[in-house]
Amino acid sequence: MNIVSIGGGPAGLYFAALIKSRHPEYRVRVIERNRRDDTFGFGVVFSDATLGNLRTADPTIYKRIADNFAHWDDIDTHFKGRCTRSSGHGFCGLERHKLLEILQERCDELGVEMEFETEVEDAATLEDAD
Repeated sequence: MNIVSIGGGPAGLYFAALIKSRHPEYRVRVIERNRRDDTFGFGVVFSDATLGNLRTADPTIYKRIADNFAHWDDIDTHFKGRCTRSSGHGFCGLERHKLLEILQERCDELGVEMEFETEVEDAATLEDAD
């Protein structure tokens, strides 16, 4: 198969890494309009449930995320001078740039082809993709 993901954000990179890890014989490409080290936004937050899904789907990516995140269980709501704490939620967060770096490194290791600073102006140019 010849798979092309248009967009090198977290979703496109994660998709590419998962497909390539399960089917190393596939040609998998990610086409991104921005530079490799560009990012928009500040951070990404995952719930404990999402982390469990990441661990199951790709333990390598999970470990790299876990090695770089900040974890918390409590959520404080401040309203009219009062603080209400809700516990037991389980979240983690890390910088969006670090997440992209982790995913790009994993794609590199797996042999995903990544094209940066490339605009797809006409999907017909990708007609060889499945």
